[in-house]
Amino acid sequence: MLADIRNTIPRSATSLPPLNVVEAWRGITGPVEPFLIRVQRGLSSQVEEFHPAIREYAHYALSNQGKQIRPTLLALSGAVFGPASDALVDVAVMIEMVHLATLVHDDVMDEAEVRRSRPTLAANWGNQRSVLVGDCLFAQALRLASNFSTAEVCRAVATATKAVCTGEIIQTHQRHNFNINLEEYLQALSMKTGELFALSCEMGAFLSGASPSERASLRAFGMTLGTAYQIYDDCLDLFGTESVVGKSLGTDLASGKPTFPILEALKSLNRADRERLIKRLENWNGEFFEETIELLHRSGVLTNARRLIRDHLDRGVTCLEGLPRNSEAANALRGVCEFLADQTAALGFESVWKDKLYG
Repeated sequence: MLADIRNTIPRSATSLPPLNVVEAWRGITGPVEPFLIRVQRGLSSQVEEFHPAIREYAHYALSNQGKQIRPTLLALSGAVFGPASDALVDVAVMIEMVHLATLVHDDVMDEAEVRRSRPTLAANWGNQRSVLVGDCLFAQALRLASNFSTAEVCRAVATATKAVCTGEIIQTHQRHNFNINLEEYLQALSMKTGELFALSCEMGAFLSGASPSERASLRAFGMTLGTAYQIYDDCLDLFGTESVVGKSLGTDLASGKPTFPILEALKSLNRADRERLIKRLENWNGEFFEETIELLHRSGVLTNARRLIRDHLDRGVTCLEGLPRNSEAANALRGVCEFLADQTAALGFESVWKDKLYG
């Protein structure tokens, strides 16, 4: 299906077939829905582990889940080899706590006011409290990991958490540096986002009895998928619609992050437009948003972004070749790639189509 999607990238909004993203995603998560419910309950129960003075903040952060991509990947990776265990649920809770902690910190650094269609923690209670709440979420996740009888889980979660934070620091160092190359950009993305996708797939396999080679294949799949997802998300920040996407748009522009669309545009634009874009980025004002998007469209960055994302997705599917072809869970993992390919194909089109896409 990825090949079909690759060859049918729509040229106009009128050629894009209607698709309800919520229904499409539920089609993938349906088989693991009971598992995801258990993860939600596990996260809710974690609120009681925090001091009463900060339970309100912890509840606000932990209840702000989206599509539960990481728990879904963990559940599907485990299901390739056997039924879900309590250990899988516990690890999914840890990973989701780490992820939600990174979102709390992201919103502080990006000065974002909206996340998943509601005010961010920072918008409600300020940056100082938000940073400390994020720290508490990290610490609680690692405390849970230490409860496992094998040190392997705690080591993996701690290593991934360190990688995520390192990726964030690297990306912070890169702000307003529009001369970085694609390799440097992708390295930050693989650490910032790919690492937790990889951890989810790897731990699902490990705790379900996969062989070392199967575990390595699923880790590689998660890393590649997570990187593709972050490239897509960087594009969504520019070509999405806030009312549909559910979070503040243009935050990467405001914070000076050199994302793929910006880096690619600076390579493709003529000298005058390139200097104009750099000037806008260095003296950013929200009023420049429409002009900037026009320049990005003019440079053709969406075509190249779609190609880069599809290349990663194709590599991800290749990582799954050693898994049973008739496995419902393995096919669902391939379906995650197809889902993201569909979303990539829909980038940049009119909001009337996005309404149909996001449901």
